[in-house]
Amino acid sequence: MRTDNIIVPIPVGNEPCCAACGNTIPTGTTALRRDKTFNPEARETIKTSIEAASADLKEISLFLHANPELKWEEFKAHEKITTFLTKEGFKVESIEGMPTAFRAAFTQGTGGRTFGLNSEYDALAEIGHGCGHNLIAISGIAALLGLRAAMQKHNIPGTVVLLGTPAEEGGVGKQLLLDKGAYSDMDACMMLHPGPGPSPKGHIGPSLASIGVQIEYFGKAAHAAMAPWAGVSALEAAILAHNSIAALRQQMRPEVRVHGVITQGGGYASNIIPAYAELTYSVRGISTAALEETWVGVKKCFENAALTTGCTVKINRGLVHDDLRNSKPMCEEYAATMEEMFGIPVTYGFDQAASWGASTDFGNVSYVLPGCHPMIGMPTPPGCVNHTVDFTTIVGQDEAHVQTFKASTAMACVGLRFLADTAYAKQVAQYFKEDMGK
Repeated sequence: MRTDNIIVPIPVGNEPCCAACGNTIPTGTTALRRDKTFNPEARETIKTSIEAASADLKEISLFLHANPELKWEEFKAHEKITTFLTKEGFKVESIEGMPTAFRAAFTQGTGGRTFGLNSEYDALAEIGHGCGHNLIAISGIAALLGLRAAMQKHNIPGTVVLLGTPAEEGGVGKQLLLDKGAYSDMDACMMLHPGPGPSPKGHIGPSLASIGVQIEYFGKAAHAAMAPWAGVSALEAAILAHNSIAALRQQMRPEVRVHGVITQGGGYASNIIPAYAELTYSVRGISTAALEETWVGVKKCFENAALTTGCTVKINRGLVHDDLRNSKPMCEEYAATMEEMFGIPVTYGFDQAASWGASTDFGNVSYVLPGCHPMIGMPTPPGCVNHTVDFTTIVGQDEAHVQTFKASTAMACVGLRFLADTAYAKQVAQYFKEDMGK
């Protein structure tokens, strides 16, 4: 129930949810009994504002969808988004050393708290926006517009900040933004992400910690028939490393993920022993600590392959994606809002062992300040998931945009409550303090 506008989760078992519906709740689940909705007038202002901007936002999304750009190369996306924000009256600031990042903010009154939003817009090689960053981009913009309208009309003091965050796909761009202090003035932060359906639905859960690794082997070319003994095959080293990791998986925990490809090494002719080979790998674990434990064994596979074949090896390890720590009070408020405003169910959980498997650099943000990263169910057929050509098609469809605008409205409503309800903001801060102390 809500007492003084605070959400209280109640463990129940086989009893009616409330007199209004009478539906039975399964044993062991958590119900959110809601006696009243927080600031319904301001919520309606948010909803109306986002609906009014939906045509312009969809046009931006489809432009990004038709013009996919890789990490650190999102110049068209940056220009498109910042031009729109400037036209809408926001002062858009650049981030030193990150030409495709930006910051836009709105402040109402004096004092108050600061609520952050994120827009991603980089794409994937070959398949374009197969992770739906075109929708993530407009979700942040939509929430910014909605919150600004509510803060102005209902005189809610505080600041809302939208960061344009490049290079999520392998670049860990948000860690660089953290290093530059881009999140330092925020008290809490959110973003949305499209995921598999069926639609409409939603889910909030943890993600895996991960690192990206580039491995290079250096051997010696030789004629493979006339003098094979004179050569040192970098390709054999790459194959041996790849197969060694496959064997190592037998001893890995179920939640660990290690996967990679040989990006170079085939050479140009069968009678030339390859002098160079390259692999790209990702290593994932339920926490940064678990990731480091897994990395010890994986690194030995790369090193021992060089030792066995006589090659030299260079291991280039990237920045860490921390595991995602969602704020429970923010999850509860988002889920309650989606149910109340749109009748859309949102499940959520906090067991790291039940992660949805992927990784995000928003995890790094969630270790610095309270954060929440809901997944939006897309209208996907069975078996269709992110990072596929089919998912690229889905995130350009009308229904994908409809669901994104609904979720953006709910995200803005979480921001509304955080800015307007001091007791709730304290609850968010306290949960973060306790979660980081575990």
